[in-house]
Amino acid sequence: MRLMNLPIMLALAVLLAACGFHLRGEATMPFASLYIEAANPASPLIEELRQNLLANHIELTKSAGKADVVLNITSDIPEKQILTMGSNGRVSEFQLRYRVSIRAYDQEQREWLPTDELMLSRDYKYDDAQILAKEAEETLLYQSMRSDMVQQIVRRLSHAKPRALPEK
Repeated sequence: MRLMNLPIMLALAVLLAACGFHLRGEATMPFASLYIEAANPASPLIEELRQNLLANHIELTKSAGKADVVLNITSDIPEKQILTMGSNGRVSEFQLRYRVSIRAYDQEQREWLPTDELMLSRDYKYDDAQILAKEAEETLLYQSMRSDMVQQIVRRLSHAKPRALPEK
């Protein structure tokens, strides 16, 4: 039986290699240490970001003065908005949004990432008859958006460069 699966597995491996698929791997950062300055340092986004940066071998410092770069996360806002309503006046669809404002700079106040707002959104259908299931779905969607947001921040940091200070 295993011998019969070998050609199929080999064919799948060749197809994956031919399409250019490869694992994402670690992000290489243009700095060695980072301080995360956040309005809410205990938020799940900050914790997930810390774990991701540590996995990428970035030293997280306890003070801004010891870091090569300071990442300032000024806001981390999940939002929920009614998208559509049925003819009976009940909500039939919601849109979840996740907004994060970031900025990165170094000790000389050179910007590495200018102030920017990142936003993700997901739509989902709502049903009053399945309240618990829909609450669980909403939680999973927020977790997914948070993970996507962390990946976006890490990608932006990996491509960040110091910008020259304006001349006086």
